[in-house]
Amino acid sequence: MAKFFLHESSYVDDNIKIGENTKIWHFSHVLSGSSIGKNCSFGQNCVVGPNAKIRSGAKVQNNISICEGVVIEDDVFLGSSMVFTNVINPRSFITRKEEFKTTLFKKGCSIGAGLVINKEVKDFALIVNVTGKQIGWVSILGNKLKFNEKNIAIDAFDNSRYELKNEILTLV
Repeated sequence: MAKFFLHESSYVDDNIKIGENTKIWHFSHVLSGSSIGKNCSFGQNCVVGPNAKIRSGAKVQNNISICEGVVIEDDVFLGSSMVFTNVINPRSFITRKEEFKTTLFKKGCSIGAGLVINKEVKDFALIVNVTGKQIGWVSILGNKLKFNEKNIAIDAFDNSRYELKNEILTLV
């Protein structure tokens, strides 16, 4: 098994994969069948799985449970105390494991708490408030983009260039 840091107050079940240089801090639990890539960090009081899939470079802040059906690609940031659900209409008295939904977080996205997302979000979209309203676009580096009359935006930090066409933003 790869070398990773596990705080003495945390638990890792059997049948898991954890990549090198990943850190799992206080009071966390990784459940069976889960896989975690290299260079990830989990704050205190996190639960992963069962069967969750997390690629490399993820930063998972405190008090987050990543349930079955959640797939996290490389370099995703998850803000403290955000909540996942894997069933559209959960009820405590009904078992709906056959209805678990897949939730995919694509490479490099950042998620904070305080909004509800129940639909696909476009690449580079900037989404805010409880209604999940799109208010603009951001670069790969997370900088808000401003477009010229030809719908071209340039991130001043790294000079990356973006084009907006038919409400789809692409890195050019």
